[in-house]
Amino acid sequence: MLSARKTRESDIPDLVNLFNHTVRIGGTTAHEDEWDYATFKSHYFDDPAFVHTVLNGTKPVGFQAVFALPQNGLAIGSFTDQKAPVRGAGTVLFNATKTAAIANGFAFIDAKIRADNAPGLAYYSKMGFVDHHIDKGVPLKDGTPLDRVTKRLTL
Repeated sequence: MLSARKTRESDIPDLVNLFNHTVRIGGTTAHEDEWDYATFKSHYFDDPAFVHTVLNGTKPVGFQAVFALPQNGLAIGSFTDQKAPVRGAGTVLFNATKTAAIANGFAFIDAKIRADNAPGLAYYSKMGFVDHHIDKGVPLKDGTPLDRVTKRLTL
């Protein structure tokens, strides 16, 4: 049974492992380096406007964080388990995030996605996001230029 709730500090060890595995396999996140507990906690627990964890039973299988943007907007980051994907986890997670964003009076949510991240582009489209703009040729750590697509959901 899938459910979503506000992330708890006790979730962080599982979420760091999930995040680092996603970074290691590459291609579905703009992050290129693994993070330790303190770095992850600072960025994805302490800093966001809010963050939700999706649970399969009692096991964290993903998280979604949103960060405040100008003009009453949010920027979103999403991670789900890539070792043992759980069908529907992203939808359950986004429903919680969208509900919280609306309840807190935000106007829009932006998702910036690597152009080579076909699953990420499809996910945000499925959640109702539409293409907003493209940042051309943003260099990866090795210098390879790669476009970043920003999709927007107006709330």
